[in-house]
Amino acid sequence: MGHLCMLWVAAGMCYTTFRASAWSVSNFLVTGPKAYLTYTTSVALGAQTGIEECKFQFAWERWNCPEHAFQFSTHSRLRGATRESSFIHAIRSAGVMYAITKNCSMGDFENCGCDGSKNGKTGGHGWIWGGCSDNVEFGEKISRLFVDSLEKGKDARAFMNLHNNRAGRLAVKASMKRTCKCHGISGSCSIQTCWLQLADFREMGNYLKAKYDRALKIELDKRQLRAANRAEGRWSPTEAFLPSAEAELIFLEDSPDYCTRNASLGIYGTEGRECLQNARSASRREQRSCGRLCTECGLQVEERRTEATSSCDCNFKWCCTVKCGQCRRIVNRYYCTRPAGSAGPGPRARATLGNTATNSLAA
Repeated sequence: MGHLCMLWVAAGMCYTTFRASAWSVSNFLVTGPKAYLTYTTSVALGAQTGIEECKFQFAWERWNCPEHAFQFSTHSRLRGATRESSFIHAIRSAGVMYAITKNCSMGDFENCGCDGSKNGKTGGHGWIWGGCSDNVEFGEKISRLFVDSLEKGKDARAFMNLHNNRAGRLAVKASMKRTCKCHGISGSCSIQTCWLQLADFREMGNYLKAKYDRALKIELDKRQLRAANRAEGRWSPTEAFLPSAEAELIFLEDSPDYCTRNASLGIYGTEGRECLQNARSASRREQRSCGRLCTECGLQVEERRTEATSSCDCNFKWCCTVKCGQCRRIVNRYYCTRPAGSAGPGPRARATLGNTATNSLAA
């Protein structure tokens, strides 16, 4: 397990930082296949990777992937069947598959290693399969056993969750990259040996965020639900009414208004949130965050000047330390605040909140 911890130290997420309150592996200890308990550490780390990626992808959105969104058990599933719920299921499933696959290829599991099923076969003009391909089939198998086993229902929401779990695993496969090594006299590269490797998880997060932006709302009538309930097999229900969109995220319910605090739904609202303005390295969507989080929610943008401390004037000392000084500078930060004397968003803002929330999520 030494390699396992080293892998996640490099990612800044070693097991000691895993917050069991957010996504407890105890769900699996109760309901998961007992023969697979050896993978629970990797499953927990993969789930945490999904949580952190979700927070990164939605940092400047009205719904910013609050940690409580991942808190559920086999008896109390995620509330609602919204677009946001679809992303949570997909990114979590992808994270678990990613971690299991990575640890498998590194030799952390006795019964799993590189995928050499294609080795020696011609892959294309001038190259053959070889090397150590990441064993995504094994990762997919374990992810499916653990993550899908939490879904006990047989209603439309259960089918939606299972579909999005699978879409997350398909995202891992879709983002894999071919890596090659040249062979030949004097480096002529007359032939190449190639293998498949997992991409950085950030690429999978970007891939699924794009899927989220164009997620499909499914309208199910009673006839389709009856057909789904009669279907046999784990995936037949979903395929019965969505045969051509297995890699897409789907949802059943419109998202609530994330502008305004709603304690019963666990929505914090956008008041007090920080947004980006005039940031040089920000993306176009991040640069529009003040409009999306503040003005479109009936709030104003307040500029605050704060003091920031950072390392500077670093020097290498032989041998072998780096010593840095502490520099202070004044930075401008921007926050969503309620206009003076306002008890809530104005009538004009409130009239458009429903539309702006939907449009921003689909942008």
